[in-house]
Amino acid sequence: MTRTARAFWLRSPGRGEIRQVDLAEPGPGDVVVRTLCSGVSRGTETLVFRGGVPESQHTAMRAPFQEGEFPGPVKYGYLNVGLVEEGPAALLGRTVFCLYPHQTRYVVPASAVTPVPEGVPAPRAVLAGTVETAVNAAWDAAPLLGDRIAVVGAGMVGASVAAVLSRFPAVRVQLVDADPARAEVARALGVDFALPGEAAGGLDLVVHASATEQGLARSLELLAPEGTVLELSWYGDRRIGLPLGEAFHSRRLTVRSSQVGTVSPARGTRRSYGDRMALALELLANPAFDALISGECGFEELPEVLPRLASGELPGLCHRVRYDAESAVSPG
Repeated sequence: MTRTARAFWLRSPGRGEIRQVDLAEPGPGDVVVRTLCSGVSRGTETLVFRGGVPESQHTAMRAPFQEGEFPGPVKYGYLNVGLVEEGPAALLGRTVFCLYPHQTRYVVPASAVTPVPEGVPAPRAVLAGTVETAVNAAWDAAPLLGDRIAVVGAGMVGASVAAVLSRFPAVRVQLVDADPARAEVARALGVDFALPGEAAGGLDLVVHASATEQGLARSLELLAPEGTVLELSWYGDRRIGLPLGEAFHSRRLTVRSSQVGTVSPARGTRRSYGDRMALALELLANPAFDALISGECGFEELPEVLPRLASGELPGLCHRVRYDAESAVSPG
């Protein structure tokens, strides 16, 4: 008996297609998962779709279950929620999150999936990979009681970071974005909002997630002396300029990187990747995160929808992909 499924592949930059694929026969430690929904990461995934991954970063940018190579053909993605159809008794019938691409069914080691808590709906759980990035950023940032913080860039990652940091006691968080419409997202998350020119300065910490040169420059301007910019943006193959003259040295400012590929050194000896993902899913019990889902389409529509997401024709944050029962190919 050959198990088959349908998967979204990037055939070449800017061109995607649905392919029928054969599934491996599951071993004793594997699970078979039927996808319920997946999410398109508007930043990283649309950059991959455009072919913007620099050659020097092809290895670093690999997704856990990626097939193929950049710039294509490649099967890429990492926001997947599904139902365990076969596997260990403890997981059978459970809704799980996995860092897997857009595919109707898949076989992975049981250790690669994380059970979704009962209080978290599957459609919201697609955000787990993004909230995991926010958790790692919070560990890297290590805010102190009463810190004044801005998050510049109200995309999926920036908005998630703002939501997580706002839970710290007595911390003031302002979400900054050039798009006035993102004020609605900030309101839903319970944080303040400002346009770049109106943002409050004198800050202890700025988390930058706009992936723009202007956003990074403004982040430095907002800092108090000896303040820190935590850089989360991924620029792909773009080179950016940074104003390291002016007051950068006299005010003793710091720019630090943060990247989800490694558990923050602040927690690396005490927390595993699995612990970090479980925490992200726990945080998603908060319905405010629903504000980060800004669009939806069917799985079969992805080849037409992803070019529109990559070009900006379809604006918004996380685009959710639904999988109807008919889209899955049953064992044959």
